[in-house]
Formats: sequence, structure tokens, C-alpha cells
Amino acid sequence: MGKRLSRSALGSLVAGASLSPWWVQAAPPSAQDLDWQPWEGAAAQGELCRGRYVMPGYRLPQQDDPETVALEASELDYQANGEALLRGDVVLRRGNTQLEAASLRLPEQRQHIEAEGGLALRDGVALVRGKQANVSLVDDRAALEGAQYVFYEQRLRGEASRLEQRGESLYRLNDATFTTCDPGENTWRLVGSEINLHQARGYGTARHTRLEVKDTPVFYWPWLRFPLDDRRQTGLLWPTLGFSGDGVDYTQPFYWNIAANHDATITPRWMSDHGLLLGGEYRYLYPDSRGQVEGAWLASDDGGSGQRADRHEGDDRWYIDAQHAGRVNERSNYRLRYGSASDGRYFEDFGSTLGGDSRSSMERLAQVDYRGERWQLDARAQGFQRLEETLNDSDKPFYRLPSLTANADWRQDSGLYYQWRSNATHFWRDVDENLVPEREAATGTRLHLTPALGWRFEQPWGHLEPRTELWHTAYALDYGDRQTQRDESPDRSVAVSSVDGGLVFERELELAGRDYRQTLEPRLNYAYVPRTDQSELPDFDSREQPFSWNQLWSANRFSGADRVGDLNRLSYALESRLLEREDGSEQLSVGVGQSVYFDDRRIDLDGDPDKRRPEDYLTAERFYQATRERSPLVTRVDWQINSRWSAGYEWLYDDHRDLTERSAVDLHYRHPRGHVLNLGYRWEIEGFDPSVVPGDDGFRDYDREEFDVSFAWKATPQVDLIGRYIHDQTNQRSLEQLAGVQWNDCCYGVQVVWREWVDDNDTARVADDYHDRGLFLRFVFKGLGGIGQEADSYFEQAVPGYRAAAF
Repeated sequence: MGKRLSRSALGSLVAGASLSPWWVQAAPPSAQDLDWQPWEGAAAQGELCRGRYVMPGYRLPQQDDPETVALEASELDYQANGEALLRGDVVLRRGNTQLEAASLRLPEQRQHIEAEGGLALRDGVALVRGKQANVSLVDDRAALEGAQYVFYEQRLRGEASRLEQRGESLYRLNDATFTTCDPGENTWRLVGSEINLHQARGYGTARHTRLEVKDTPVFYWPWLRFPLDDRRQTGLLWPTLGFSGDGVDYTQPFYWNIAANHDATITPRWMSDHGLLLGGEYRYLYPDSRGQVEGAWLASDDGGSGQRADRHEGDDRWYIDAQHAGRVNERSNYRLRYGSASDGRYFEDFGSTLGGDSRSSMERLAQVDYRGERWQLDARAQGFQRLEETLNDSDKPFYRLPSLTANADWRQDSGLYYQWRSNATHFWRDVDENLVPEREAATGTRLHLTPALGWRFEQPWGHLEPRTELWHTAYALDYGDRQTQRDESPDRSVAVSSVDGGLVFERELELAGRDYRQTLEPRLNYAYVPRTDQSELPDFDSREQPFSWNQLWSANRFSGADRVGDLNRLSYALESRLLEREDGSEQLSVGVGQSVYFDDRRIDLDGDPDKRRPEDYLTAERFYQATRERSPLVTRVDWQINSRWSAGYEWLYDDHRDLTERSAVDLHYRHPRGHVLNLGYRWEIEGFDPSVVPGDDGFRDYDREEFDVSFAWKATPQVDLIGRYIHDQTNQRSLEQLAGVQWNDCCYGVQVVWREWVDDNDTARVADDYHDRGLFLRFVFKGLGGIGQEADSYFEQAVPGYRAAAF
């Protein structure tokens, strides 16, 4: 044993045995020397990373005074000038900082130390190993030569010819490297003449920097700023690269962290067949409001290629979408939005590098609301730009300038309730009144009042609810330059009455050793709406709704307020549910129902109550639907097969014509590890949706039969395989094909996707549809921040149930 000495300036000095230190080894530091701990056994399950950096425990105890310096060494020599020289396995601790070295020189002033040989400097945040070091004992400053460094929490490591700590969590590295890859793996690394790490602020900067992939230089920056953690940092984001039949598509975003509550993303995008598209987004956040402005501009489109070539050649293409929302007080909020695009095909051409955008309209809105204990008020001016090309005047949506709504509810303990619903709206659109059907030519104001009276009796064994409401609607119309004999101030008053009732029978049941509660629930609903002439009324916002399970219980055949469908029908259904006795969760629900009509339904969007003959209707199918004596049988099944499998089924069957009108089957698989499988089948008779008429883009002059298969398979915690296929059985063609792979670990992420889809040219004709296809690449190097085009949301829509691991 060596000597045990102490000095007040040094705290305690303890001599002890030394272990075999890292500096004795000739090879570079191993993973263990960098405090790397690989995952083992069950701890590795589901982890993207193969291990983690963990600082070992301090070799010397914490002193009562954090400024006190504790030392341990094998040998100690004092010089005549007061200088101390320590040799052997030297360990020094001051506060949270610990230094290990082969030898250490402590000058007389005791302001700093000089260390050599196998250095290891740890402070709970970082580890730095090196050959030589000069460490201050009075502040957070140090300099090390030949450094190897690790930041534990950020999973960063690298090398530097010289590393300086210039303050708390502030480091400068010369001739340095930087990576987040595991020890021994340099899939990528940043190499720079000078790298500064501002750990407290969460970012780093580098000068004369190159990006190396597998030791091969692939990119150079004269200056680069990158994040060290999840905090937002100004700098380049990683690009997106796409290859398709239209050529090359390259996007290079730049993120600007303006302030804590302001940021912007500037996104230049170059498309070889269109030109340079400059896009951007600005966001802001205040205590009582928030908003964003996004848009893009392309000067003089080159025209594109393939089937879409020359469609907009020479045109300026652009869009803007500005949103703002805030709070007036605790009961009142407001919203503002303005959206516009240069043409109806903008988002199909440029909306996403994955091949178009499903956006169908751009909203313009100014709204303020109030939510009281009884009254709910809403005032808005609202309109939409419909994104369709070419857009006929008849298809242009109406603006609401303004729309005022006031609703209220009163309920009594006896079950009696009163409701007040009211709305006043001025409808306007810019069309040539002489180029649209006469009933669509009007603009003007509509007052719609719907007071309701009802009584709800409800017990565990059943319910009964009679209800009646009065629909009173009055108009002040303007037909502009069009000559018309139609009434310019029509009105309508009609009572909508219904009685809904049902019973619930229950029994205990045991199946496969599990306890269930089974219900049997018969239900009746009678609705009566007298036939009222509405041929003089305009059509601002009404659509006839297709038949469904929910329509069995609704007295409203139309959405909106311009039409009230005549109805005299009785609906009946029988439903049974299987419930887990322990937690009440529903395992199985089976229902079958039908409506019987006691009178024809003559009111359609024309509003004419005198339609009696087949020629009065647009098609023979419309005449049949209006005069049939009973609805299709509706059957639906929801089955939670087990914790992973579930299924759904819906079948609308016309028992008079022995014909299926609509059917849908879905089978879903969800695995705890993230595996997803969706199988779907759809059948729909031609003209099933009465709101879609021949000539509409959504109309199909054939029975639609489609198969839909999608999956996401987590082959490993790092690898996801993604795919989807939609098949149009009627026309023997694919509607969409998608295949992709995503690799994601602690070091980098890559996503490669191939997609083929149908472009329908905004028409109902199959003959002018064509297929487009593309190969798309998205990547990120972890630790440098930024990603390419956000593809995760698209995949989660394409593959229901899939949740992509975040890059």
C-alpha cells in the first residue's frame, strides 16, 4: 500500500491499488471503453437500438462541499516549488466531474491540472477519452488532445484531434467526427474541421463539413447547423427523392426556428418535367391563438410529361392556405381560414411526391361561436373552391355569406324535452344563371326554423321516444339575369314525426369456458312526413342519402334543409349482442332490419310531389326506388373474434328482385408487435347513391365490385414491410398498387416505396383513365435532424391500423 496523505486545498488524498487502465491498450477504445452496454435477453425485445451508453458509478464518494477536490493515486511526489505529481491509477473528483489518468500534475496555485496517459473525463453528461488534458478546477473548462467522446443521452460519439470544453455543456472540436451509429459502425458520420456542440441549447454547428456514408464522401457543406435533441433547430432538413414516369422529383426543405413560438419551413422542390416549385410554411403560437400559413409557387410550368403533358404548360401554378384560430373567452372561440389554388389539378400534380393529394376543395372561413349552458350560437362566412377541372357552373359550391345559427335544449326529469334549432344563411355563387338548371340559378337568403318536442322514456329493459319537429323554411331569392316564373319568396312548413321504441332481453351464457351476457333487442320505428310541394324551392345544400342501417331509424331522407322527403314507413329490426360479463366489452353484434313503406316517395331533388310515371324519373332505377313497397333487408355483423382478429359485414338485399344492392366484408388482424392485415370486399349496384347522377365525376355506369388488401409487417423492430392492392373486378384492372420497405434504427432511417395508381381525369368515364407510377425515396440520418416528405400519414391512411415508427 502507498502512503495516505491529505492537504486542505485538495480535500482527501487516498492511496490505493490501481486497475488495468484503458491507456495501456494499444487499440482504439472498445465499445465497453465508451461506456456502451448492449441490450441482453428480454430487454432487447422491441428496441430499435442495439444498446445504450451508461456512465459507470463514481470511484470516489461525493464530498460535502461540491467545490472540494478528492484524489486517489498509487504514488504522490511533492516538488520544492509546491507542485504535486501523482502517478499510477489516478482518480480525481470535483462535484459531478471525475477524471481518470495515468499521471497528473497539480501546479502550486491549484487552479488547474495537467494529465496524461489514457484519460477518461466523465461528468454524468459526457465521456471524453484522450492522450493529454488540461482541466480547470475553478470553472467548467478543459482541453484534451487526441479525444474520443460520447454524449450519453443524445447517443452521440466521435473523435477529435483536440476537444475543448468552453463552459457548461459547450464544446469545441477540431478535426472532428460526429455520428449516432453504434460503436464499431460508421454507416454515416459527419467530418468537419471544426464542430461546436451547444448542448444546453440543443444544437451543433460545423465548418467545412462533409457527410460520409460507409467512409465515402457524399455531400459537403461550408457551414452546417444540426440539432442535438428533439428541440427545434434552424437548418437543412433531409431531402426527398422520387422517380416516376414524370421524371425526377427532388425536395430540399430548410427549417427556420424563428423563436420559441414562431417557425418556418422553406421547401424548394425541383421536378424535371415541371420546373422549380418554391413552397413554404409559417407557424405561430400565442397563449390565446395559433395559426399557420402555407403555400407554393411555380412560375411557367414546363407542362409535365406522359398522359398529363402540356395540360398547364406556360401557366403559373400556386396555392395558399392560411389558418388562424383563437379564443375570445372561456365560452367563445373563433376561426379564420383562406385557401385557394391556381387550378383544380394543382394537388394532383404537386400535392405529394407519393403521387398526388386527395384534397378536393379549399376552404374560406370566418367563424365565431359561443357555448353556453343552454344556448349554442355560431356565426360564420364560409365558402369552398372545388378542386376539379374542368368545373361546370352547376358544380360550383355556394358561399354562405353569412350563416347564423342559434340552438338550445331544455330537458325535464320526467323525460320531456324541447329543442330549438334555427339558422339564417345567405347563399351566393359566381355563375352564369342562364347556364344552370332553373332551380339551381337562384341565390338568396334562407331562414330555417326547426323547433322540436319529444319525450324519452328509458329503462334497462327498453325505451320509448315519440318526437315531432316542425320544419319551417322561408326564402328571399334572386335569379339575376335569368327570366323565370318561379316564386322568389317561397316557403315551406312541414311536421316531421316519429315514434321509436325497443326492448332488451338478456340471458347469461357460457361459451368455450367464458362467461357472457347475450341480449336480444327488437326495435320498431315509425316515421311520417307529409308530402309537400317543394318544386319552387332552390337547392343550396341538400343531398339524398343512400339507404343504410342508420336510415332505418331516421325520418330524414335528405341532408341539408332545402328538401324534406315524404315518408310514411315502419322500420323493424332485431339485434343481438354478446357481451363479456366481466368488463362489458362487446364481442359480437348481429342485426337485421327492414322498412315497410305505406306510400311512394315522390320527393327528390326536383321537389315535385306529382311524379307518378316512370318517365318522370331520371332512370328506371330511380322510379323503382321511389315506388318500392319495402326497403332492402339490411344485415350487419361486427365480430371481435379474439384479441387480434376482428370482422365486419354489411349486406343490403332486395328480397323482391332477389338482388344484392350493396355488400361489404372486412377482416382485420392486429398483432401486439405491430403486424397489420386488412382484407376487404365491396359490391355496389349501379346508381346506389341517389345523390350522384350521370355526368358527375363520382358516377359509375356499372356495378362496382372491388377487392382491397393491405398489410404492414414488422419483420424486425427495425424493418417494416408495407403493401396495398385495390382491384376493380368489374373492369379487370388495378386501382392502386403500393409496396414499400422502411428501415429504422438509432443510426439512420430509409423508406423506399413503389406506387401505381389511376388518374381519372376528373371524369366518370373509364376509357380516359390512365395509370401513373413512381418510385419514392425518403431517408434521415439520426442526430442530424430533419426528414424528407412526411409519408407516415399517407401509409397510415392506406393501411388502416398501421403505426409507423417515427423517424
